[in-house]
Amino acid sequence: MAALAVFFSDPLGAIFPGTLVDYLAVALTSTAVYLFIVLAIRLFGKRELAQLSVTDLVFILLISNAVQNAMVGPNVSLGGGLVAAGSLFVVNALFKQLLRAFPKFGKAVEGEPIVLVHRGQLLQKGMKASGLSREELDEAIREHGVAHLRDVDLAVLEVDGNLSVLSSDYRTRTSAMRKRRGRARRKTDAT
Repeated sequence: MAALAVFFSDPLGAIFPGTLVDYLAVALTSTAVYLFIVLAIRLFGKRELAQLSVTDLVFILLISNAVQNAMVGPNVSLGGGLVAAGSLFVVNALFKQLLRAFPKFGKAVEGEPIVLVHRGQLLQKGMKASGLSREELDEAIREHGVAHLRDVDLAVLEVDGNLSVLSSDYRTRTSAMRKRRGRARRKTDAT
């Protein structure tokens, strides 16, 4: 009952107890944590973003728990959480604007696509740069419906961590489907 009385007598004070300096500290530490995580992901490789294994998921959950205390410190109020979340949204939006405004900065932060397979040949330089194992690449190729590496025309690790795989089999199926759709349309138009 006492908590409700405080809330109704000073709702803003109940949500945001503390001083403006306390909330500026939360905003600044949240920004520092955001920048650290972006840098760490860049340094430890984008392949971590493609598909999460059980260990990757556990790692991300533990990291989020570890940095949560650093972001809000002793301020565990609703206001502290809202300021931390709001700061992360603002910093993320500003960071994306910077990436678009300065392409060289964007390349430095996000990296560039890495060609892993070209015309059925595994490119060791690309594999080394990506940090992927041959088994992980083979698995991703199979997930794209291609049985063997020799059947891959192009496999690229994209900047977002996804793997793009193109094969001659894919082009054949796509053009065959277009031809079937075209015939179906002509039949429909003729009737």
